[in-house]
Amino acid sequence: MKFAGPLLAFALTVLLAASANAGGRLELTFGSDKAEIELNDSAAARDLLSMLPLTLAFEDYNNTEKIAYPPRKFSAKGAPASFDPSKGDFALYAPWGNLVIYYRDFTDSPGLVPLGRVTSGLDKLAAMSGKFSATARAVK
Repeated sequence: MKFAGPLLAFALTVLLAASANAGGRLELTFGSDKAEIELNDSAAARDLLSMLPLTLAFEDYNNTEKIAYPPRKFSAKGAPASFDPSKGDFALYAPWGNLVIYYRDFTDSPGLVPLGRVTSGLDKLAAMSGKFSATARAVK
């Protein structure tokens, strides 16, 4: 029984870490490059996953982010009222219905719903100029 406390603490840590990343992953393919995004376990992220695979038309916005419009608006149920994004964040801007990938930090924004984080390929994505097409698909 001496080990019950530390063992329980370890098990709880593992469970919490697993639930924080329970949303899944998606891969964006653009040109010959790829970016991977780790999704959170929110209603909005699950709704996005249900739409995949998707081909999205991205463009730069405000020299801070890449944006694209999915074929339909999706659920933001249970989302926070605002979000303070940083470089690498992936979000939904609910008022306009667009997806956002931040390649620079930005300020707290009402209506911004966090969906996850870019885990690889952000620099290549940020370097894309003008409008470009990207295919999003779920990966394991």
